[in-house]
Amino acid sequence: MAEQGFKALTPLGQAAPQCVQIGAVGIVEEFGSTLASLAARRGQEAAVAAAAAQIGLPLPGPGKAASGPEWSAFWLGPQQWMIEADSARHENIVAALKPAFGEAASITEQTGGWARFDPSGPGVHRMFERLCALNTTAMQPGDATRTVIEHLGCYVICRAPQSFSVLGPRSSALSLQHALMTAAKSAQ
Repeated sequence: MAEQGFKALTPLGQAAPQCVQIGAVGIVEEFGSTLASLAARRGQEAAVAAAAAQIGLPLPGPGKAASGPEWSAFWLGPQQWMIEADSARHENIVAALKPAFGEAASITEQTGGWARFDPSGPGVHRMFERLCALNTTAMQPGDATRTVIEHLGCYVICRAPQSFSVLGPRSSALSLQHALMTAAKSAQ
């Protein structure tokens, strides 16, 4: 019997990420990143900051996201961040981060818990107006916030003036994609 390797499926259950264009909005299912939460342990804030600086991991402040050459992060709460990395380089993101932080931080795998969609284009702000109570026209690249989309707690990150990332629960990926597509259609 021939051995077959496991192949990961996207949050939408497909072999390849989905990409749709609806008028002036493109919505891409992003599937090339790994995620981990990073939380400084009590009294270890300086050690976490030093370790992050040593590996080139930006730790942005409240309401912000930042990218470095290898790592990206967005703020979750006081001394807490979601870390992103290219899955081709860091398939096991926790194993990659743990040696730098040791016992100074708690690091947990998050990749399998989240779905990410990247809506972009000239109609993206009209789409968000119909989608949630978030003023994306006021957001600048590097802004990140949490909001509710279709009763789902989601993170929205502004990547560029008309380019965003929306992270929502993987178990509701299809509902989240449907909400994005419906809002994009109604914004036409």
